[in-house]
Amino acid sequence: MGSRADHTKGLRGGTAMAGGPVIRSDQVLERFSRAAPTYATDALLQRAMAWRLAQLSRRCAIPRGLWADLGSGTGHLAAALEASHPGQEVMRIDGSAAMLRSHPSGVQILRHDLSSGLPDLPVPPQLLASSFVLHWLPDPAQQLRTWVDALADEGWLALAVPIDGSFPQWQQAAQKASQNCTALTMPVRDQLMAALPDGVVQLEQCLSFTQHAANPLKLLRPMSNVGASVTNAGQLSPGQWKAVFRAWPQSDQSPRFALTWKMLILMVKR
Repeated sequence: MGSRADHTKGLRGGTAMAGGPVIRSDQVLERFSRAAPTYATDALLQRAMAWRLAQLSRRCAIPRGLWADLGSGTGHLAAALEASHPGQEVMRIDGSAAMLRSHPSGVQILRHDLSSGLPDLPVPPQLLASSFVLHWLPDPAQQLRTWVDALADEGWLALAVPIDGSFPQWQQAAQKASQNCTALTMPVRDQLMAALPDGVVQLEQCLSFTQHAANPLKLLRPMSNVGASVTNAGQLSPGQWKAVFRAWPQSDQSPRFALTWKMLILMVKR
């Protein structure tokens, strides 16, 4: 594999999510860094999205050259891309040193906080890939456009991001319990699509994934376990959380509780 580089840039920026207060990017990175040892075990949906993007990329004539995984975490997406395209190296870019230390020796890594924009790359990338990252960044629509504009001519962007419409059960429970829904504000699909140049979208999928558990806490705990517990929607006391859990909708099936993610999948060619 290629050389191993480690640069640190802009680790104290803020993330202004639509509809909520600023989230400090160092808070986000600190949570993900703490979760690095167990991330690979708990990030089941993230792993599934990584392999979905890798399989979609096999249908596209993506030129060889610089490929980069933006917000690589422990490397699910980069590894899936390399497995699907033998001989192609993927640079792992992430703001968490702890996440990057979990990658195999010899792979290309770059430590960089994406909330401050893209890093300086040696050449325009032929592929930028990202999964479960864009929603953590300030102004996701503008970030998306910046990523597309940074591509080489005929270069590709492969993206998976949770969007508005996720967690309807959580929102219903909070409303019924007269409590604030503390889920992170997600990007709006129409705003993301409006930021893209005309004619670049080669594939768009809006998919729903529903997780089931014996109780609501087990549905939310994996978010904390993978570091995704920072929110721009306030905090609840233990008593308020109990009220939300009591109000969580139930089904007649087992397990009785569910949590649904709405995911936007994009393959974009510049």
